[in-house]
Amino acid sequence: MQKSNTYTNSLIHETSPYLLQHAHNPVNWLAWNDESLAKAKAENKPILVSIGYSACHWCHVMEHESFEDTAVAAIMNEHFICIKVDREERPDVDQVYMDAVQLMTNGGGWPLNCFTMPDGRPFFGGTYFKRDQWIQVLTKVNKAFTNEPEKVEHYAAQLTEGLAQMDEMPVKPISKDFSDEVTETAVIRWAKEFDVIEGGPNRAPKFPLPNNYQFLLAFSVVQDQKELLDYVDLTLTKIARGGIYDQIGGGFARYSVDDIWKVPHFEKMLYDNGQLLSVYSQAYTHSNKEEYLNIINETAAFVERELTDKTGAFYSALDADSEGEEGKFYVWTEEEFEQLAGENATLLKSYFNVNKKGFWEHGNYILLRDASDAEIANEFEITQKTLDEIVFKFKQKALEKRAERIRPGLDDKSLTSWNALMSKGFIEAYIATNNSHYLSIAENNLNFLLKQQKKEDGSLWHSYKNGVSSIDGFLEDYAHLCDALIKMYEATFDNKWLKQAIQLFEYVEDNFDKNPAGFYYFKSKHDAALVAKKTEINDNVIPASNSIMATCAFKLSLLTSNDAWREISKQMLTQVEASFARYPSGYSQWMLLHQYFSEPFYEVAIVGEDWQTKLTIMNAHYLANVVYYGGKDDSDLEVLTGKKAEGKTMIYVCQHGACQQPTENVEDAIEQVLR
Repeated sequence: MQKSNTYTNSLIHETSPYLLQHAHNPVNWLAWNDESLAKAKAENKPILVSIGYSACHWCHVMEHESFEDTAVAAIMNEHFICIKVDREERPDVDQVYMDAVQLMTNGGGWPLNCFTMPDGRPFFGGTYFKRDQWIQVLTKVNKAFTNEPEKVEHYAAQLTEGLAQMDEMPVKPISKDFSDEVTETAVIRWAKEFDVIEGGPNRAPKFPLPNNYQFLLAFSVVQDQKELLDYVDLTLTKIARGGIYDQIGGGFARYSVDDIWKVPHFEKMLYDNGQLLSVYSQAYTHSNKEEYLNIINETAAFVERELTDKTGAFYSALDADSEGEEGKFYVWTEEEFEQLAGENATLLKSYFNVNKKGFWEHGNYILLRDASDAEIANEFEITQKTLDEIVFKFKQKALEKRAERIRPGLDDKSLTSWNALMSKGFIEAYIATNNSHYLSIAENNLNFLLKQQKKEDGSLWHSYKNGVSSIDGFLEDYAHLCDALIKMYEATFDNKWLKQAIQLFEYVEDNFDKNPAGFYYFKSKHDAALVAKKTEINDNVIPASNSIMATCAFKLSLLTSNDAWREISKQMLTQVEASFARYPSGYSQWMLLHQYFSEPFYEVAIVGEDWQTKLTIMNAHYLANVVYYGGKDDSDLEVLTGKKAEGKTMIYVCQHGACQQPTENVEDAIEQVLR
């Protein structure tokens, strides 16, 4: 029998799973749109902008405690225009009000609750509030807005001015040269924060921050720093063996609440898994470590099984909660585990730490590993092959058993930027493993994005669900899709992908304004303005849209011989260079780009009938400072002109268009790069 709902608000007409979660609250929620903002002005009421996302545990808690409570809802409905925002659908709105709350409180997070003037200018905010606290906040904010309007207006004006100034920086002339001393100094400073026992940062909670380790891997290899390389390997190994990694079904949770990667915040986000697939693929290429190959294959299988739509689109997230409990879908009692393990229970309990180390709460265990497969095989005096068979069979049985449980909620919208990150992950997995299935998954997704999310005028949509594309694209959508398309071109030498990347970059140049320092604003100049124009500069869980755009500008300048785009990249890089040592982990994509300028960077052209074989061999080597291009002949790209040799497949190793002696031998070409 279908459950009837006592309350229904206007969010019932939305497609976002997060907004739909609140559609039956007694709060009169509105979506963020022109009509809602106009209503606030017409009624001269303050706006409550409440921001979260579908997989957010504390968002669920606050909803249950406050937004489902009729007494609390009555206060909200009487005194405020209440607007619910999905931060993933509207990262522009989230960015403005997150910055505002951070200015007010020196903290942030989700749920984010920000009170604004009827015109959207913020004046008070915070994150999660318990029910009684929330009632006090609502009462005080209403009282201040009603009884002290001049004071509230003054504070809103000051805060809005502060928001505008946050992104300002002194404009520096473009550097002629970049020195690797800048990144070396930053890494020395950064190393003080390394956990050399458990990997990652020396604090809790621990976020994987994939781009940090992409940079550190590339830097340690180029600079030949073994100690740093060992730290990267330690971190990736500890993450792979921890509870943050789903030991049964593959894929990564968002972060670990402790400092040993044991207890995850159980939500699984597409953007994390896309980037971590890239990191482990690169690490596998460098180390040939079997454990990393397993992570690649299991994570790819998880995404294909649980986060892929029949259209080729990728879904956004799996919730942390099921049946109202965080992690319930993923944990096991000792009895459940032993029944599944059967005669191999002793071995498997040791393997997955169904012991004091793996114990969590309420009699449940989080599966995690601390020993290598070789160590376990040696301990139980069995061969590696026998251990592999036992573990594989157990994982299959456990996956089938787990499938009988009530699943966590699925956020089934598809975001262009996150889809591009996942596509790039699959391309990197193909490059690392030469498994063409991974390439076909990426190809299906990129074809979906270009067909469904790209408009006739060259602009992008941000979101997609159930056949409907919505919300004009943000800089992150153009940046990450451009980046994925360049990587797809490098993997296939099919010029159609490069042409699409060039079109996207040109669209951004024509339709996104820049601030005086040369950074693109997050929103197109055609979109409705918010109370502050924001730029995204700092690399975070996802690299900043500006650092990715700068990287795309650099690579496209080499593939098209367009030095103007190289200057765009240098302009942006110059402005952030001085910040590296102050906050290294927040500039890791920028530092990767900096390495492209400060160290030799190579364009490797492979031209001839046998280009694919030679590219595959080269891809088996981790070469950090390289972009590939080529094909059967030299007709597709201007930079290939004159590189075709009849009856031969030649490899050209070039720097900014100047090439060394071409060779047919892959090892010779690799030697030219590493020389």
